[in-house]
Amino acid sequence: MILADKIMEERKKNGWSQEELADKLGVSRQSVSKWESAQSVPDLNRILEMSRLFNVSTDYLLKDEEDRPSGQASEDSGKEMRKVSMEEANAFLTENASFAKKISIGALLCTLCPIPLISVMALQKAGLLPLAEDPAGAVGVILLLIMVAISLVFFIPAGMSYDKWEYLDDEAFDAEYGVEGMVKAKSEKFQSRFVRAITGGTVSVLIGVCALFLGAAIDENNEPLLMGLLCVMLACIAFGAFLIIRAGIIKDGYSKLLQEGDYSKEEKSNTVLKAVTPVYWMVITAIYLAVSFLTNRWDITWLIWAVAGVLFGGLSVILKAMHKNKNR
Repeated sequence: MILADKIMEERKKNGWSQEELADKLGVSRQSVSKWESAQSVPDLNRILEMSRLFNVSTDYLLKDEEDRPSGQASEDSGKEMRKVSMEEANAFLTENASFAKKISIGALLCTLCPIPLISVMALQKAGLLPLAEDPAGAVGVILLLIMVAISLVFFIPAGMSYDKWEYLDDEAFDAEYGVEGMVKAKSEKFQSRFVRAITGGTVSVLIGVCALFLGAAIDENNEPLLMGLLCVMLACIAFGAFLIIRAGIIKDGYSKLLQEGDYSKEEKSNTVLKAVTPVYWMVITAIYLAVSFLTNRWDITWLIWAVAGVLFGGLSVILKAMHKNKNR
């Protein structure tokens, strides 16, 4: 191997991104990228520093024919790391984009599902629907359940087809030559779209909330009006969630292939967080459904998800901190 390949290989064995190695060496990410693509060569001081960081000799780094000494083998050398080819990486990115679309549509429908129930009740209270309150509520619940069922048509197939890429979440792997550069280029190109989606989604949610407060300020006793504006708010939140979830999943796809952030080798070894996450969201789902059906207040029980999201963020920080302390 040439120096460029050795730098890339040793960096990945240590689970570092180009940015992380650059920070350790006091250089820019572009410098590391040029070293790994053989566009430039690091100076002697950087080579000495990399020798120390990688726990290898300078001879190993500088001599093309030099093999890594057996006494300096990394902790990953005892097992064969899975290789991700360019073809496999492109296939994943294509399927991840499809997965993002299906999941975001499913989330959109789930967020919209209380609207039929609220609309039916608003029409009943306004005297525009010739039904008593209980039959009107039953019709609304049926419509709600139909929308939930439709959302499952998107969720279930998407999840099943995505299972084959699970190893990107759980296993450390090595990318073939050129894969990292291709993924990084696509990720940087997507960044502006990601920012627009997050901004648009946030603005949509705020518009919905403002519409409800405006209605309450105009006439807080006009229940049909408030229920109608509540539907507007839910529609705005649903659209905002659609934009944010879709962009977030696509962004995560790039992070998975680059093994950065939550998908770094260090985070993949955090088995506690992996075990807690699905259990946590299953419990939250059960609480949401139980409270909603028992109180029949679908108009406000969606707040359970907002609170759960904030709490999960705090829980993740705590579990990650515990994992880092354990590995020190």
